Amino acid sequence: MTATPHLQDVHFAVGMTVLLAAVVVVYVARLLARGRARHARTDADGGSVSLGKSAMEVGNWMLEPLVKALASLELTPNHVTLFALVPALLGSVAGGFGWFALSCLLFTLASLSALVAGVLGRRTGVASEAREVVDAAVDGYLEFLFLAGIAVYYRTHWIVLVLVFAALLGSYMVSYTAAKAEAMSVPPPRGSMRRAERAVYLLVGAGLTAYTRVAFAGFPSHALRELPILVALSLVTVVTNVSAVQRFAGIAASLRARRKVPQPAPSGDESIVPEPSPRARTT
Repeated sequence: MTATPHLQDVHFAVGMTVLLAAVVVVYVARLLARGRARHARTDADGGSVSLGKSAMEVGNWMLEPLVKALASLELTPNHVTLFALVPALLGSVAGGFGWFALSCLLFTLASLSALVAGVLGRRTGVASEAREVVDAAVDGYLEFLFLAGIAVYYRTHWIVLVLVFAALLGSYMVSYTAAKAEAMSVPPPRGSMRRAERAVYLLVGAGLTAYTRVAFAGFPSHALRELPILVALSLVTVVTNVSAVQRFAGIAASLRARRKVPQPAPSGDESIVPEPSPRARTT
């Protein structure tokens, strides 16, 4: 790591802050004029403690015009999904060199592209289980690439490196619990720090780090200069791993409850089981 803040990197953070502020102002105006931008998928999901329903509504409302434009251009969800990998790869390299705000910008573009691909698939009627598998795989690669870039940057600081690995472990365990629940035909347990929530916290932490590097440039401690990304990593690490344990406990409880439910007797002749003969009992 270098003690010199990336002064040019803060320009990307400022640009993203201005863009986010503009989105908020426009949405507030829309809120006052027409009310909340309700979305069927958002209503079904309901949000969580880590990422509220209102934030999800803003995201879906912001992406709606882009989805309509892509649909009019007859672009397929696969085109958008594959495009998401390009800024993700570039963002991983930027993160490895410590350009966290640039990495934040590129991964925001990649994450939004992956989200748009899913919405576009449902809008154009090509959504399928196969597409969901592709979307999930790309989401996993995006998350890995972001944390891999951070890990490369902190490769000489073993405490933070372990923190990055723990965040990566917790993230994949949360996703694994959902897949395990579906494979065992039990309701997937809800919990905090799902993929979208993890992305928000990590990207915000990366973007804010550009500001603290400038604000605390004269301080010798890198922990203070890079506090936002360290806090985000710590938060993701703790909440994902706790959530994964809770989810596994929920799955186990559902399986135990299912075993206690009496199974209905089969219909027809199969319901009559003849008693074994005395000879059969002795053989």
